Amino acid sequence: MPECHTIPCLLSPWSEWSDCSVTCGKGMRTRQRMLKSAAELGDCNEELEQAEKCMLPECPIHCELTEWSQWSECNTSCGKGHMIRTRMIKIEPQFGGSACPETVQRTKCRVRKCLRGAGMEKRRWKEAR
Repeated sequence: MPECHTIPCLLSPWSEWSDCSVTCGKGMRTRQRMLKSAAELGDCNEELEQAEKCMLPECPIHCELTEWSQWSECNTSCGKGHMIRTRMIKIEPQFGGSACPETVQRTKCRVRKCLRGAGMEKRRWKEAR
């Protein structure tokens, strides 16, 4: 028979929970207590640390884009025109993440001068009006 006058181990109260291990999203927090005195006639099997999950607001997800495409060909066969290039959104911003910058760029281009014959047709058309 075990002795009736065994004294259990003495423990301090639990500490406050620690801060969450992350600044956003899912993390862990812990608390501890200390062994004040060992048990007489036996072992102290009480836990001295506890851990639990904690959840803070979601972390910001910033916009992510692909690389720029190659510039398109000039949109005219002669004279002044424009070219464009594009990029795609890989990840949309969420939870206050930075917004996506432009996904289309346009620049001027100039191809060889147009033939004068085209200009003559324009003058004739103006005169006809």
